[in-house]
Amino acid sequence: MEQIYSFQTQLLHNRHKFNQETGAVSVPVQHASTFHQKDFDRFGVYDYSRSGNPTRAALEEAIAELEGGKRGLAFSSGMAAISTAFLLLSQGDHVLITEDVYGGTYRMITSVLNRFGIEHSFVDMTNLHEVAQNIRENTKLIYMETPSNPLLKVTDIRGIVKLAKAHRCLTFVDNTFMTPALQRPLDLGADVVLHSATKFLSGHSDVLAGLAVTKDEELGERLYQLQNAFGAVLGAHDSWLVLRGIKTLHVRLEQSSRTALYLAEYLQKQEGVEKVYYPGLTDHEGFAVHSYQAAGSGAVLSFELANEEAVRQFVNHIKIPVFAVSLGAVESILSYPAKMSHAAMSREERYKRGITDGLLRLSVGLESAEDLVKDCRQALEVAQTVK
Repeated sequence: MEQIYSFQTQLLHNRHKFNQETGAVSVPVQHASTFHQKDFDRFGVYDYSRSGNPTRAALEEAIAELEGGKRGLAFSSGMAAISTAFLLLSQGDHVLITEDVYGGTYRMITSVLNRFGIEHSFVDMTNLHEVAQNIRENTKLIYMETPSNPLLKVTDIRGIVKLAKAHRCLTFVDNTFMTPALQRPLDLGADVVLHSATKFLSGHSDVLAGLAVTKDEELGERLYQLQNAFGAVLGAHDSWLVLRGIKTLHVRLEQSSRTALYLAEYLQKQEGVEKVYYPGLTDHEGFAVHSYQAAGSGAVLSFELANEEAVRQFVNHIKIPVFAVSLGAVESILSYPAKMSHAAMSREERYKRGITDGLLRLSVGLESAEDLVKDCRQALEVAQTVK
């Protein structure tokens, strides 16, 4: 009888816990671009690394197992995974998408897919009635990002899945913020789960990677054919880096999430902070739904200051977080969505979604919670002087 381990143990103990040939407690990094074939009529499992690589295959198998899926695929970036998944659509199809979606996904939808006759509608995915009203006869996909980036809105995955199945639509979920450690969309009925593995899965700001996992083999094979055709695959060394990062996912996310809640509760009480967005706060609009479908609230929060100048002063005076694009690393990362993650949106489109010039996003790392609070306090003192 096969032993069923907890998620925490599965991160370390799977088919690749040690190399069967050498006993090495690390997946071998196979840099080969091509593979010798011993039989003229029957080729081996691997022939060319765009089509398959042993190190990448180990990562793909690992993420499929962790997400509870049938097929995992590793891409050269999160956007490569998302863009390739979108290519399951055809001319004339329509996609419904979370309104405050990541800026790169917004750019793909509005600047690329529209050129190929694929229609789209942005909706408030937290409102099931609004979603239902916007489903058309040609709607083939409902795309969720929950919690969303950067406003941490929560979508009822199971509720959307029911609507999608009633209209024969596919469902995609960007699970970057939560990872399978905290949320497993495939268990809730979604068809494809997507990750920027650059973020929490690898966790050390040293690799660019994307992952996709499908719920069934047939859909996985269709996505693999697209991956093989377009070639945006993850290299062997980067695959190894993500595998290494995954091993510490549980402990990293557990501590960072605990600190994120501590910071969110602190910021909520500060005079210079107008609003805090974090699904772990009991007054968050999506708190109940998120508590039902996820095992934790994650390590990303956003908060709003009075205006751009207050943000500028806060950023100039805070010391611990790096001020940068990205999230999900061992170091805290402070980002300004208006000029970073959501720069692809016009100011009008951002404001329509609630992404103001006063909004900051903080990905909490592994620093002391007390140190981060002290740092925020002194930066807020300066920002509050701005009129």
